[in-house]
Amino acid sequence: SSPVSRVVYNGKRNSSPRSPPSSSEIFTPAHEENVRFIYEAWQGVERDLRSQMSGSERGLVEEYVEKVPNPSLKTFKPIDLSDLKRRNTPDAKKS
Repeated sequence: SSPVSRVVYNGKRNSSPRSPPSSSEIFTPAHEENVRFIYEAWQGVERDLRSQMSGSERGLVEEYVEKVPNPSLKTFKPIDLSDLKRRNTPDAKKS
């Protein structure tokens, strides 16, 4: 079995002003802050990856590889979320 690898981003969390919900759903300020944090952090990861690929910066994003894989995950099989969503939509169940 191969070691598990993950991309790790060591960004800092910063707060920004809250914005009103753009849909009819009401989100708590904590929910909005969490979504904004995840979005901004992911944008930073993508930006750092592009910079690294172009060769202009080194070491901003580091791949984490477990030295000893977790034995309880030995039988783990990834799920194709797009396929699962297609199978669970009402239109897919009719066909």
